Amino acid sequence: MGDPAGVGPEVCLHLLQDEEIARLCTPVVFGDAAVLDQAAVQCRLAKPGKIVAGLGEADAPSVFDIGAIGLRDFETGTANAATGRAGYTYVENAIDAALGGQVAAVTTAPLNKEALHAAGISFPGHTEIFAARTHAQCSCMLQYSSEVRCVFVTTHVGYAEVPGLLTRERILETLELGAQAMRRIRGSEPKIGVLGLNPHAGEHGLFGGEEETVILPAIEAARAKGFDVEGPIPPDTAFIPAKRRATDLFVCMYHDQGHIPLKALCFDEAVNTTLGLPIIRTSVDHGTALDIAGLGQASPSSLFAAVKLALKFI
Repeated sequence: MGDPAGVGPEVCLHLLQDEEIARLCTPVVFGDAAVLDQAAVQCRLAKPGKIVAGLGEADAPSVFDIGAIGLRDFETGTANAATGRAGYTYVENAIDAALGGQVAAVTTAPLNKEALHAAGISFPGHTEIFAARTHAQCSCMLQYSSEVRCVFVTTHVGYAEVPGLLTRERILETLELGAQAMRRIRGSEPKIGVLGLNPHAGEHGLFGGEEETVILPAIEAARAKGFDVEGPIPPDTAFIPAKRRATDLFVCMYHDQGHIPLKALCFDEAVNTTLGLPIIRTSVDHGTALDIAGLGQASPSSLFAAVKLALKFI
């Protein structure tokens, strides 16, 4: 359900009522029934039709009532430590259900990073929570849309830390995870573009040496394994229309390198998924949007797209 103070409850209500989604799968929202009831009143949506205390009862679109937070503990639109802890609890329960084979996949609504921090939870986001709780040896983020697909060598770290985190091995692992995912989704070998880190992809060392020392060696290793790879590509021209049409997957060195073009081009349909896990996990590609929470203005498009992408992995 995501953070109770954000738009997660609202978009989950849309999901539970959607007839197409119900034909494709049986969605179960891990959250709090009282919070969803409140969101339904605020947003003038239908309340959940079925509340269950156990997953074995979920034979129709349902809410698995976790009981992690009370309505007196927060105000819609204002995340706090209680909402951060509740959102984390929903995720823990969903991961454990997936690991136990009780659900086929997990699709997440947004958490609030400040609320997580206020609750004493050290993880910066979903990607790291899933990797830790599933004991994944190697994982990465994939952002997927019809226009652009990006995997990320680094994610939620400050820019100053990025160069030190880039290694030949990590870049190659990220590329391989992304290629494997694209094969599962599309059924063919992807054409991969690897971005440089520095302006003009370093201009042969004039503007930084990471392209020569770690990125190009990773590209050469990928080619030796049979991958169809181009790069290092100058980041400022990587996402022009012709390059997007010719590239199935971009390997980005840091968070905003891929998130900015992807969200500018296809915000409502973009989906986030974590690769390398023993379970399937997809997510909306937007935040908690506290400024519009409870107003009935949130679009469920990204959540619907995330569920449909998860189904492609099953």
